[in-house]
Amino acid sequence: MGLSLPSQIDTLRLILNYNSHVSRIKFQIGNSQNYHVFSHTLRQNGISARRAFSVFCLIVIPFAYFWHEEYDEIEFEEEGRTWTSRLFSAAKYILIFVALVVVLFLLGFFVPPAGNNSQAHWDLDYFKKLISQQHGEKALTFVLGLLIIVGTILYAVYTSAGLVLLPIRSAPAISAPQLSATTASQLEMNGERRRQIEMRNAGRHDEMPRKDRRELDALVREEQTLVRRERLAAEAQGEGRSILYRFWFKLCALFRPVKMLGGLLLLVLAVLIWASMLITGIDKAKNSICKQRCGYILGQTHIFQPLNWIFLQSAKVFPVDYILMALLILFLFGSSITGVATVGIRFLWVRICQIRRGRTAPQALLMATVMLTLLVLAINYAVAMLVVPQYATYGTQTFCSNKLAMPGLQPNCTGHEDMIIPCSEALKDSHAKDVCTPSMMSTFLNRITITWPFFGMVDFWTQFAFLLLFLIVLVTAVIRTTKVNMSEIDEDAEADEEESLLATTRRRFSATWEDLRGKMATKPSQGGTEGGSSSNPV
Repeated sequence: MGLSLPSQIDTLRLILNYNSHVSRIKFQIGNSQNYHVFSHTLRQNGISARRAFSVFCLIVIPFAYFWHEEYDEIEFEEEGRTWTSRLFSAAKYILIFVALVVVLFLLGFFVPPAGNNSQAHWDLDYFKKLISQQHGEKALTFVLGLLIIVGTILYAVYTSAGLVLLPIRSAPAISAPQLSATTASQLEMNGERRRQIEMRNAGRHDEMPRKDRRELDALVREEQTLVRRERLAAEAQGEGRSILYRFWFKLCALFRPVKMLGGLLLLVLAVLIWASMLITGIDKAKNSICKQRCGYILGQTHIFQPLNWIFLQSAKVFPVDYILMALLILFLFGSSITGVATVGIRFLWVRICQIRRGRTAPQALLMATVMLTLLVLAINYAVAMLVVPQYATYGTQTFCSNKLAMPGLQPNCTGHEDMIIPCSEALKDSHAKDVCTPSMMSTFLNRITITWPFFGMVDFWTQFAFLLLFLIVLVTAVIRTTKVNMSEIDEDAEADEEESLLATTRRRFSATWEDLRGKMATKPSQGGTEGGSSSNPV
């Protein structure tokens, strides 16, 4: 359900850009009579596909979630709830969801954008082009701007923490042999303490004192925990496993220094990203050509930004910049996942759900998916606007600022290399727009921040909250020694033991039932072989 609204927005973007696609097709096939038939067929097929996709995203996917969420085995079997009531309950939530989406689009459709204010004085053709848009596109920018704000808030909380925790947790804080040795030592101390209590009360004819009884019970519980921990350490070392698993364990132990070196390199990359964002943020706050009226769009860079320079230089060798950008996005997305898994799903200081491997509730997985979808929108904004702004907007495009010899001709900078300048939003030359082409992502984000300056202002200043939280988590992680969360390990081991006991109990009940029947249960996977043999008289 969390993926349906962004998918619906992408569909609307396709609808709004339909005319431009048709115009390009007309240019390619000419003005022949087949064009009208082709255009009509293309239009009808596109509209049908988009209608089906809209219904699927707005109704089918949310209905499937609410339909399964409304199922309760106890209510259906004991309280007599009908399927009709389940259908009406799911339909009720569908109507609420659709109404919410419609209200958001209506707000964006009718609320006048601040970018069209007559007092704005847009002097550049770039900004005039951005604010000239249709009402449907204006509604789309409103909804996407709202989603980006929510994603940016999550980005400041989760990605900032994950950007530090992912490098630190890339190498385990404690090895399995060390855990096994520590657990064995604690077990020995536990047994010694129990023997002391038992020897102290060996000659007593009355009951053991309450203090000793409580301490003995606590030691028994601690012993059970330590035994589970010892079993986990033994399994981690490959005891009782195949030769291949033990070889893999030895190989991981051999490359443990490499993993630690990789963690240090990731931490250096995280600090480089933080420094680049801080430099761009200061540059935008000080030298933006329109400040808060357009979301702090930076006409051209005034301060050296290391990460932006690396991408511009790597773009000269194809496809190095593409590989670096893919790795950067994966690193930020992986940091977001680490932050969500570590911090958990919270409302302020209240933990709603916890993300744990193999033991995460379905509702928590759904909420985490929605959060990661919103975080992707925020990552797009951060990368294009702060991390590598020049590369994400114009790349390596340059522009000849020499005067035109005659109208209609291209400027000539032969012998005047100093007049070749990078493309930027602040170029005022009339022929600059024919040479410099901004990327689609930067154009759409700038359109949101210009049309709705409040969104751009919130998104921009939230990045400083991201930088502050990153610094706090980094200092805390450096000062405090990284420790293994043994309570979580013990809880997982206890849950595994309970599942094992339940499975053992089921096997015992099955064995008892077979003894009573005097025959062995038939296994479906074995066809009728065992069934035929068990039907013979004993």
